[in-house]
Amino acid sequence: MDSFRANQYSRINAVNYAITYALHPNPSFRYFPLINNDTSGDCANFISQCLLAGGAPMTFNGSHPWWYKKNNILSTKDDTWSVTWTVAHSLYWTLKVNQQSEATGIKGLEINDTSLLELGDLIFFEGNDGNIFHSTIITAFRDSQPLVSHHSFEALNIYYKNSWPAKRVHYLKISL
Repeated sequence: MDSFRANQYSRINAVNYAITYALHPNPSFRYFPLINNDTSGDCANFISQCLLAGGAPMTFNGSHPWWYKKNNILSTKDDTWSVTWTVAHSLYWTLKVNQQSEATGIKGLEINDTSLLELGDLIFFEGNDGNIFHSTIITAFRDSQPLVSHHSFEALNIYYKNSWPAKRVHYLKISL
């Protein structure tokens, strides 16, 4: 299968980052708290950081930019970012479109067979409205089942079905 060719994505670096910062967010990046009755949260921001740690290059131009910019070395208050960096729905579609168009940079191939998932792959959660509302990274396996880490509640190595309730889950194989 073409999508499983040599992959420059460092799964181990992405997973090590996730394990390090799952429960205690990296203070070098802006943190987006979960607010009641809001669609906010830090999940996609955290997953983007993991992808970056795995070697994904930021993309500032083109139809699907994916980036984070520090504007003040002492604070994250003035940082800026693309929507695709911080919004789970946008990150999901950017990864899929990049895969389909064979774009350079980070990509995600949607699969249905969970036995093909590896450390560093992503699981996205879809709500009843058809929107992707949450993103996670696979950081371990137990009895062949993926365990994930994420933000928007901070979690480390939990069974993915114990994350957020969802109408549907999407599994993405990540590559560069």
